Amino acid sequence: MSPSAVPSETSHDQFESGLNLSLLGLGVEYPPFLVGPEALETLANRFYPPSTALKKVLSINRFTGIETRSAIGDVDHPLVNQPSAPSIKQLNDLFLKEGVRLSVNACRKAIREWGGSVDEITHVVSTTCTNSANPGFDHFVVKQLGIKRSVEKILLHGIGCSGGMAAMRTAAHLALGSTYRGKPARVLVLACEISSVLVRSELDSINEEQKTRVGVCLFSDCASAAVVSNRVGEEKGTRPVYELLGWKHQIIDDTEEDLGFDVDPLGWKVVLTQRVPTLAAAAVSPCFQDLIQSVPELHNDSQPPIASEFDWALHPGGSLIITGVEQAMKLTPEHFRASYEIYMKYGNSSSATIISVLNKLRESKGKEHVVACAFGPGIALEMMILRRRKEASSANNVPEGNGANGVPNHIVKVSSNGPVNGNDSAHMNDDSVEKEDAAVENGHPALNGTTDGAASSDVYETLINGGSTASNIGPPNEGDGSTRNLPVEDLD
Repeated sequence: MSPSAVPSETSHDQFESGLNLSLLGLGVEYPPFLVGPEALETLANRFYPPSTALKKVLSINRFTGIETRSAIGDVDHPLVNQPSAPSIKQLNDLFLKEGVRLSVNACRKAIREWGGSVDEITHVVSTTCTNSANPGFDHFVVKQLGIKRSVEKILLHGIGCSGGMAAMRTAAHLALGSTYRGKPARVLVLACEISSVLVRSELDSINEEQKTRVGVCLFSDCASAAVVSNRVGEEKGTRPVYELLGWKHQIIDDTEEDLGFDVDPLGWKVVLTQRVPTLAAAAVSPCFQDLIQSVPELHNDSQPPIASEFDWALHPGGSLIITGVEQAMKLTPEHFRASYEIYMKYGNSSSATIISVLNKLRESKGKEHVVACAFGPGIALEMMILRRRKEASSANNVPEGNGANGVPNHIVKVSSNGPVNGNDSAHMNDDSVEKEDAAVENGHPALNGTTDGAASSDVYETLINGGSTASNIGPPNEGDGSTRNLPVEDLD
């Protein structure tokens, strides 16, 4: 059952029909706060003198296309308001508290949708690039979930924004191995990132090095989870969210210096070059062509399918990443609707984002097959072909706790003046997930810019066309008022 290299002139692996791999449940947990672009300006003005580099970064910050970013605290969170940037110990302590809590909640959502028991979980594959604890954060998540001590755990590191997809790929291989042995596999996949508290470290570098570092404008916090099954021993009538048909991992040659996340005494620092969006976009087409050749069920007709016949779940690393792939593959914003919406509402949550995009995509009717794609340090490209559940999903099918339109029930939008929904506390605390219940029964007005709570169906068109969003896709070209071009690097 395991994919194996075909001894021929083709460069792709060949997947057998009927791998019987599926995603049985998805769970996404964002922290309680959404911070707008003004939060970065507030912190910069509090702690750093004006400079050319800082001015440029703050200008870019207004035009990333991101309206709000998910964060474990608001602009007044104590850790980002102390005299100096948080130490690696402080960051670790925070992650093992808040990151583990987000992770446990995301896993519970995925397990609840699956409908199985934690005792049935055979493997746990986790990833993060914002923590390096030993034992890893997955140890504490497994313990809190009550998963048996004999569960097989794998913690992936060094793969950045491609981590969520790399974890699913790893889970698929583990599940196929169990199939070969005739044993059931229920693999819990987990990705968690806490990036918001790295803001002071990044601002330190901007101030000291006088370099334009745009990562400080993009990254956010999230945990997401999925349950991967090999269908062995599965109860009759179990309906998967997605079926996994094939995948591909590829390294773009000679790009090690273009994208990374380097260890630093104050956490981690983003490394990137201006080549990243171009390199990423150029790599997608050959990878896609190779992958579809390896999936037999896509070749019922004489002609293989083209990119526009799929929905696309692209990791929204930045506006130029999305538009670059869109143009390279001759696609439209509609194909990337879920990526745009997650990017605008929550920002780039690194490895945890791709499962959130897949969760968003399944809310609406769409094409039967989906291409999932993400980029990480290396530069590594991860791609996967999935098939939707036959019956179309809707917002009413989202598991309880995810909220209408996929918006978590505890999200609170904040500005430098505090939460917009009038919540008494402007800071995160241990009970905030339970206490911060926003009125989102029909959607979150603060997120979609409406007063009636209706989900914005054209949110991605607004981003592309430079409409009246809180922050459009690019700074104006001098003299013409255009918001079309973003002359900065995007991140992975």
